[in-house]
Parts: sequence; C-alpha cells; structure tokens
Amino acid sequence: MIDLMTAIQSLRPSAELVIRGDEIEWLDTEQTQPTEAEITAEISRLQAEYDSEQYARDRAEAYPSTVDQLDDIYHNGVDGWKATIKAVKDTYPKETI
Repeated sequence: MIDLMTAIQSLRPSAELVIRGDEIEWLDTEQTQPTEAEITAEISRLQAEYDSEQYARDRAEAYPSTVDQLDDIYHNGVDGWKATIKAVKDTYPKETI
C-alpha cells in the first residue's frame, strides 16, 4: 500500500515536511504543498504502477538461485535451463494492457 509520504516525495522529491498521523506540516519555503486531490491521485497512480509489477516480484521469488541456474545449464544444457525459466514465466505471465 502506497502511503502519504511516498506520494508526497514522488510529487515534491526534495520537500521539507513533517507528517503526524494524517496531518501534514509543510516546512518547505521553495515548493508549494500538493493539494489533497494531487496526493490522492498520486497514491492511486503509484499503487497502480506497483500492482502492475506484481508478476516481476513473483517471478523473482520463483526463479532458482543463480548457482542453481548455472548447475541446471551444466547438467541439462541451455535448452534445459530455458525450460526451467519458461515454466516460471508461464506461471507468472507479464500482464499487458
């Protein structure tokens, strides 16, 4: 879940502020504070971006370690290794929109 601070840092990367609960104390004199609507929209955008990459996080956990992949190549050749990797990719397909 994308939080308030993450959204604000995305909108105003070098902003100076303090967040207490849901209250924002804006300390930055160089940048304007984003509106609640801007923050809400940024949270939604960042969450959608994060969610769209779930397949990549799932794949990273499912792939064998580098050592195991090299061992697979040694014992089963590149084609055997490709089959192992393809099985993970098929299990966690990249979603296209």
